[in-house]
Amino acid sequence: MQREIDRLRTLAAEKYEAANEATLKIKALQKETGVLQQREEVIQKELSVVSKVLAKIAISKYQGSGFGNSFELLFSSDPTKYLTDLSVLDSVSRGYSKQLREYAATKQRVQATQLVLGDRTALLLVEQKRLNQQVTQAKSALAKAEKLLNSLAKADRERLLREETDRENKILIASKGYAASYKGDNTRGSIALKFALQQIGDVYVWAAAGPTRWDCSGLTMRAFQAAGVSLPHSSRIQIKYGKPISYSSLKPGDLLFFGKPISHVSIYMGGGKMVQAPRPGKKVEVVPLTKMFGRKPFVGATRL
Repeated sequence: MQREIDRLRTLAAEKYEAANEATLKIKALQKETGVLQQREEVIQKELSVVSKVLAKIAISKYQGSGFGNSFELLFSSDPTKYLTDLSVLDSVSRGYSKQLREYAATKQRVQATQLVLGDRTALLLVEQKRLNQQVTQAKSALAKAEKLLNSLAKADRERLLREETDRENKILIASKGYAASYKGDNTRGSIALKFALQQIGDVYVWAAAGPTRWDCSGLTMRAFQAAGVSLPHSSRIQIKYGKPISYSSLKPGDLLFFGKPISHVSIYMGGGKMVQAPRPGKKVEVVPLTKMFGRKPFVGATRL
């Protein structure tokens, strides 16, 4: 029963890490969409100005020489094709050809921007749906774990909780001992590691990045921020930062990544240990490093 509850809580942490990645993508798309919207507004204003100039030219030309309906073609869906007609260009004085081309180019820019904007909006909707799915699945896993716990007889439930508390207390005491023994130096990795070790005993909370609650990538993000390195709040994206390091070449302060797809990150402490914020129901801790963290394989390490 305890193993199944732990598995469900670990599954929730995996889904929450996927949600972190989706959240970052949403923020990036929202920022990009905002820039595109502002750009479109500027180009639309430019288009409006050029249109008014051409309208005045058309009226003036018509009144002076009966230029007629030629200008109507200009405002069609394909002004570029119209402007390639030399007979039309010849019918307009050379002083106006610059305005005509400017209008055509501006209108094309508006259309191109609208296409990109529509594409980004569609991607944004996809990521928002993905985020909602991951959070829902995480909450479902935690609900199942709670249901399993509540299904036990009172005496069994109390015994399980008591044993879990005893186990976590032993881990906490050992973790504080490891943290107290670490000296380190002034390298980025060492500064980040010291910061993470100072958080021993803080509880795991999804999307939390301090000061007393953390998820795995929130802890590593803030730890390296203390060392002057900016990281995103996502284990799947953090692995793209820094220099890849082999398992046999690990040094204290290296980031460790687990899961396929990646769903966990920790910091190597040296001596075959790592510090981490593992999952719901646990606290920031120091544990042995193995090539399998639960059911999650070690997939890589980086040095920042």
